[in-house]
Amino acid sequence: MAVPKRKTSPSKRGMRRSADALVAPTYIEDKNSGELRRPHHIDLKTGMYRGKQILTIKDNA
Repeated sequence: MAVPKRKTSPSKRGMRRSADALVAPTYIEDKNSGELRRPHHIDLKTGMYRGKQILTIKDNA
């Protein structure tokens, strides 16, 4: 059975646990449509990314 050779200090323990924090996903307001979207992602309603038309939008008929 594996047993630690030394006690983990509170500092080392805290540094290890620092990556466990939960963060809410980031959303930004689109410049053209005003919709919320993730940064560096395509706006799925308009199909635009960085001022260029990437996706063609189908009509919901």
